Amino acid sequence: MSTADGATSWRRSPGGLVTALAPVMRAYDGAWVGWTGSPDDAPAPFSTDDMDLVAVPMSAEEIALYYEGFSNATLWPLYHDVIVQPEYHREWWDAYRAVNRRFAVAAASVAAQNAVVFIQDYQLQLVPQLLRELRPDLKIGFFLHIPFPPTELFAQLPWRRQILEGLLGADLVGFQRAGAASNFESLAETFTSAVLRDDALVLEDGREVLARAFPISIQVEEVARLAEDPEVQQRAATIREEVGSPQHILLGVDRLDYTKGIGHRFKAFGELLAEGSVTPDEAVLVQVATPSRERVEAYQTLRDEIELQVGRINGDYGRIGHPAVHYLHSSYDRTELVALLLAADVMVVTPLRDGMNLVAKEYVSARSDLRGALVLSEFAGAADELGDGAFLVNPHDIDGLKRTMLTAMRLDPAEAEQRMKLLRDHVTSHDVSRWATEILTALRAI
Repeated sequence: MSTADGATSWRRSPGGLVTALAPVMRAYDGAWVGWTGSPDDAPAPFSTDDMDLVAVPMSAEEIALYYEGFSNATLWPLYHDVIVQPEYHREWWDAYRAVNRRFAVAAASVAAQNAVVFIQDYQLQLVPQLLRELRPDLKIGFFLHIPFPPTELFAQLPWRRQILEGLLGADLVGFQRAGAASNFESLAETFTSAVLRDDALVLEDGREVLARAFPISIQVEEVARLAEDPEVQQRAATIREEVGSPQHILLGVDRLDYTKGIGHRFKAFGELLAEGSVTPDEAVLVQVATPSRERVEAYQTLRDEIELQVGRINGDYGRIGHPAVHYLHSSYDRTELVALLLAADVMVVTPLRDGMNLVAKEYVSARSDLRGALVLSEFAGAADELGDGAFLVNPHDIDGLKRTMLTAMRLDPAEAEQRMKLLRDHVTSHDVSRWATEILTALRAI
């Protein structure tokens, strides 16, 4: 971004992927090859925030076709259970191939001999194969941060074989959940020449590809440190006062995305108010909805629907100066986010499908006071790890979601402490450093 004096400055993306990977990059002294986020922006390689960055340019047209189109209007909905119908356009696919090749060339040009290259997420699924063709000396890992769909969904993709062959260019393909790894193995056997033998996919040339689950985590120490800061704790107390000092604050923090189940939690909370199960004096819902993909039509429609829901609930149940739902369509820095986590009595994480969901882990990391409760969708990858301490829900079951939200609000303090101890024991012992160590150790061992 440009400053008032014409200089250039940089700020970290607020997304979960960057938040998780930034400490890994610093620890391993690697170069990060990526897009700056602006069209036709390709500065020379530079260092910032203790990382070496190598920018890959994209034109405005490529952003529209590759990023907003194929990545986020084809792959994203397909991989998230077709909550929104994917669109299949050949010109989008052509742009996806072209940008993936550009990333492969950039990585090949900066990687040292026999280096490890770690490719991230669904926007770059062709890069492993393209990079292997350019640099067969490299160890190549790939990690998918979102779900990987079963055969009946993935088979819809006209370019299914090319995507699978792209991923098979890696030595190790990592997923959030074991079921996703199994889906990939099954699809690779169905649509490519790969054969599964002894827990590895064997290609025609004899090379083996491993598919494994490596559930990602967060930098626990960063969140815990902020949560212990007296100024952050004071800000949390101020937030409680600003929303009317209710008995219970329910909190949602999500990108504004149709996969996150924001509308489902609004519906459940609105019905609780309508039934008189809670009052706005007893409970308020604070929803942070970070702007996301605002040029994609499905996201524009979603924003309109969510804001209509908020207006209806507040119109029916709010009072002057005291809305029942506090809706914040904005991005927040880490300090404000942790203050919100400390202020919340119940964290409501209800995605309809999610690879992991790191906000759930951030909430647990912030609660050294052993207070609070986590309501967590069983369709989030985090449910595999946090099910013992969280209240798991099916967000499509509105009645069940309502009951669970009430249970979490009225939880006995002793049980709340016991549950939070279980959650914290797991999250603190499975941080992002452990994730990175496990996946890179597995890759180097191949």
